[in-house]
Amino acid sequence: MGKTIRRLVGYLTRSKLPLFFVLLCLFISVCTNIGGSYMMRGIINNFIWSGCTDFAGLGLAILKLVGVYLIGCLATYGQSATMVRLAQRGVNRLRKDLFDKLQQLPLSYFDKHPHGELMSRFTNDADNVQTALEQSVVSLLSSCLMFVGLVVMMVTINWKLFLVTALVLALTMFLFKNLGGRSRKYYQAQQAALGKVNGEIQEMIEGLKVVKAFTHEEQAKAEFRQLNNAYRDAAQRANFYSTMIMPVAGNLMNVSYALTAAFGGLLAVLQGFDLGGLVVYLNYSKQVGQPLNQISQQMTTLLSALAGAERIFDVMDTKPEVDEGSVTLVSAEKDENGSLSIHTGEGRSRTWAWKTPRNSGMTLVPVLVGEKETLTELGQAVREGGGLKLLPPHQDSQDGLWVKVAGDGSLTEVTDLSALVGHGWAWKYPGPDGKAALHLIRGTVRNVPGEDYYLTELKGAVRFSHVDFSYVPGKPILKDVSVYANPGQKIAFVGSTGAGKTTITNLINRFYEIEGGLITYDGIDVKAICKDDLRRSLGAVLQDTHLFTGTIMDNIRYGRLDATDEECIAAAKSANAHSFIRRLPQGYDTMVTGDGANLSQGQRQLLAIARAAVADPPVMILDEATSSIDTRTESLIQRGMDALMEGRTVFVIAHRLSTVRNSNCIVVIEHGQIEEKGDHDQLLEKQGRYYRLYTGQFQLS
Repeated sequence: MGKTIRRLVGYLTRSKLPLFFVLLCLFISVCTNIGGSYMMRGIINNFIWSGCTDFAGLGLAILKLVGVYLIGCLATYGQSATMVRLAQRGVNRLRKDLFDKLQQLPLSYFDKHPHGELMSRFTNDADNVQTALEQSVVSLLSSCLMFVGLVVMMVTINWKLFLVTALVLALTMFLFKNLGGRSRKYYQAQQAALGKVNGEIQEMIEGLKVVKAFTHEEQAKAEFRQLNNAYRDAAQRANFYSTMIMPVAGNLMNVSYALTAAFGGLLAVLQGFDLGGLVVYLNYSKQVGQPLNQISQQMTTLLSALAGAERIFDVMDTKPEVDEGSVTLVSAEKDENGSLSIHTGEGRSRTWAWKTPRNSGMTLVPVLVGEKETLTELGQAVREGGGLKLLPPHQDSQDGLWVKVAGDGSLTEVTDLSALVGHGWAWKYPGPDGKAALHLIRGTVRNVPGEDYYLTELKGAVRFSHVDFSYVPGKPILKDVSVYANPGQKIAFVGSTGAGKTTITNLINRFYEIEGGLITYDGIDVKAICKDDLRRSLGAVLQDTHLFTGTIMDNIRYGRLDATDEECIAAAKSANAHSFIRRLPQGYDTMVTGDGANLSQGQRQLLAIARAAVADPPVMILDEATSSIDTRTESLIQRGMDALMEGRTVFVIAHRLSTVRNSNCIVVIEHGQIEEKGDHDQLLEKQGRYYRLYTGQFQLS
């Protein structure tokens, strides 16, 4: 709890001057309250008890008393007004930090936590924190200062009389500690139960069509009633202990007041204790219980806020998505000679390149490309005695020779220059097994000595090498998957539901991290690429279409925020969405609400395809992109899809085998393993699983 309080206070202490003003006003308010009461001692002893003859002096004393209380009122107002603004700003930053944290968390975190339960962190939990910061924190500080001040004054007036009060105060504090501790535990349970209630409500609202379609209203009511009752029980226990504090403390202080009055009367009679001192002490004795009562009254809000803050900080302390990539995506351009450079002009370049720092751990090496793309490293060397010595990278030499570098490091001179016709470039870096390997670069390369980076053209070559993956440790989803897609190729994945098709595309985006093997993108290990840049180079039409609240145009433009209206309309035409958009009441300005509830499932999917098209990425991932489109519409958009896929690497996941016939490679996956792969004709010749699927002898489950 102490750690949580310190973190919450940190959100207030960012504004030092207003907070200092609040504390100053708080101190003035407490001092005027205590000082005003003490001024009554002089008025009683000097004017009332002794018989008032100096009415002018009495009037002046009363005016001073009124002035002191007016100052206290102004200080209280200033403190409250400033604290409200501080609390609002603090919770605003808290919500912002929480939202920023959600953007950093991996998808696996959201798979394990209901969305409604996470939403309650922003609403109920944050609101409780705000209420506590606005009211409870100031009240708590004020009560603590008041309590300390009253105790000091009571000891100063008569320490013997204070011994009676101290016994009751000790008992009251003991009750506070025990009852407050139990209450805090139950408040945590209350907030957790409330999060489950919110999650259930959101789930039921989103799935209301399904509930009504299967007439499960009564079951939904029963499930909600169970969660609601659990929340009620937790709230009752939490509030029982927190509200018990106030009446118990109040009655104990009444007992203390009675005992103090009796003992104080004896002191006045036997030891000459002045009447003004006794009256002021009794007033303090009554007041000393008020801070404790105020603390008990704020205990409900305070404990609820602390429980909410702990839930918020629990999310903020979650380990974020790891991104150790150093390779970035940059806009590039080519001159008339084909040389590659970073785009610095106006407008949008259609050429992209990977910018790789020279200290990234990857080395750019020249290679000979043989049959089936076998790579042999080339190097420059000088003759040294009877052998060859390899030169350091970029070292110029007049008698430099081209040599082959074997895996064991031995050098062989290349004397037939015609063999260099297949010369290219490759990345060289250690693989998962720790051994250095070569990875071919298919695009243009910029390797200028003196520059602290390499530029390699983005072409869209993706390769899976012996990839293993599981969502839950010990339960593999993909086992030893190896597949490659060269630039411009269309790779299709088919297989039963749950075979691992969508998982493969999620691994390209690095939504999840592989357990074994290697995934390369243009020869670069995807782990070396910054995640934002990696995902910016990929366009995706996901199985679950999601549209945002806004216009049709806004949803298409979400693929690329700087796209013009003309580019968005062109993308809609390529996806065959333009015709139905024109028939909407406001056309492209038609508002989309409730995740596109006013559109059909097929129309939503067409918009998702248009959104991916306007992004104009070199690699496209189509996960059941035509699953909710009728056969006629499918045939119409297939031509648009073919135009969209031209020159791009495309990964297609489909149950309709008619949509994958023209793929360069069809990969059949079952139980996380590749069963067979090849183009349409090759797989039909094999008469394996694909043949049985295509001819209807076996149905996808």
